[in-house]
Amino acid sequence: MSTTTLTATSETRPLRAVEIIPIPISRIVSVELRKMFDTRSGFWLLCSIGILAVLATGAVVLFAPDAGLDYETFAAAIGIPMAVLLPVIAILSITSEWSQRTGLTTFTFVAHRGRVILAKAICAVGVGVVSMLVAAGIGALGNLLGSAINGTDAVWNVSFVELALIIMANVLGLLVGFMLGVLLRNSAAAIVAYFVYSFVLGGLSALLAASQQWFADLQPWVDFNVAQAPLFEGAVSSEQWAQLGVSGLFWLVIPLAVGLRLVLRSEVK
Repeated sequence: MSTTTLTATSETRPLRAVEIIPIPISRIVSVELRKMFDTRSGFWLLCSIGILAVLATGAVVLFAPDAGLDYETFAAAIGIPMAVLLPVIAILSITSEWSQRTGLTTFTFVAHRGRVILAKAICAVGVGVVSMLVAAGIGALGNLLGSAINGTDAVWNVSFVELALIIMANVLGLLVGFMLGVLLRNSAAAIVAYFVYSFVLGGLSALLAASQQWFADLQPWVDFNVAQAPLFEGAVSSEQWAQLGVSGLFWLVIPLAVGLRLVLRSEVK
């Protein structure tokens, strides 16, 4: 009797498949973008981009000679703090999941870790591009102000293509920082590794190229920093694009692939 009742119940109330709708990538990006601003350190680090751009612009207006007061000078002055800050922002955006012990919560809500890393990369690149555009705008205002103070015409000697190449160079530097964050997953270690990569290895590479001709010819193919130099100069030949691609493969793509594999397979605590 009970068996018949259970069978009838199961026939009258069939089980329905539950459709699981994945969280859209746009929502993950918005959450990750908000996480970049919701701490005091993150907020002031992002604010420091605008603050340093204003300070660099003011320094050019006050101390640059009249002959050198053009938009290229402002862009070069602003580019120095951007090249340092943007990779640090990218590093902290990825390592915060481990340093602040939020990774377990994040990867529980979004089980596919690759989507979280992709969202972080989109946020980091987006913040980098917007920051460079804001800095370029501040530099433009400084150029107008400097020319007005000196009573000269404003000189706009940076074209749109040159500005786009400069932004691309800074985004590549940002991605190197992002790669180190994914690979090491520790804020201090990744930041130190970035400065070692940028300054120590760069200096050793330049020293070796100055003393060994065979390495001087090979340097643009193996030194990612040297391969990016034409981007800041505003003119890139086909051979220089090839050098950028080859050196980027070894210094950016392969280490990032290794780091992603470690993130996807490692245990989150």
